[in-house]
Amino acid sequence: MPDSSATTAPSTAPAGSRRAATARPTGRAWAWTGVAAGALGIVSIQASLALSANWEAVAGDADAMVADLADRTSTLLLFHTTTIVGALLLVVFAAGLRRRLDAQAPAGSLLPTVAAWGLLLTSVAGLLGSGLDTQFLFAVTEPSTMVAESGAFFSDWVATIPWLWVGAGLAGVSLGLAALRHGAAPRWIGVVGLALGGLALLAGVSPFQYLAGFVAPVWLLVTALGFALGDRR
Repeated sequence: MPDSSATTAPSTAPAGSRRAATARPTGRAWAWTGVAAGALGIVSIQASLALSANWEAVAGDADAMVADLADRTSTLLLFHTTTIVGALLLVVFAAGLRRRLDAQAPAGSLLPTVAAWGLLLTSVAGLLGSGLDTQFLFAVTEPSTMVAESGAFFSDWVATIPWLWVGAGLAGVSLGLAALRHGAAPRWIGVVGLALGGLALLAGVSPFQYLAGFVAPVWLLVTALGFALGDRR
């Protein structure tokens, strides 16, 4: 006859605490991809700035804008590479961040998912921001093969779309709330998320949305370094 004393009683612990208790330590490669994505994001923004260095001198003159870009093909290559590689690495970091927050956030919390999706929005912006490079990267050196106004539009495109880091601002705020309200991440990472992420979010929803591109990559770099080096879980 089976020993009834050996029967294990069902757990009565809350779902959130059960998940935290059963979570297993994971590697930090995902965090290092975030470090790389943040660094590449900063370089991408700086490359975009360099492509617009002569804006006041060429504004309103499509032919002059194309000629200016033709002298900056190396910068265009740097912009394309850093933007698209950073966008791909963001996907990995988003997945890792969601897993990391899920391990300690209450069961059913939306914050880990919102943080991940915010980063995915930023990744899509980078993908689209580099999406016209194939068409114009080398065409600008042969103006006769393109309409000058199209090249001028491309100049505006690379100076705008890759700067849409507002999704990372949303991720920073979500991470901050998860860290400070639920202890799902180190407290200082939560404070950085609310401060820099909140600033990027406010900039992103304002008419000066490109300003998020100055702040959010720095938030990403600092946060990813925090998880890679300072997260003791």
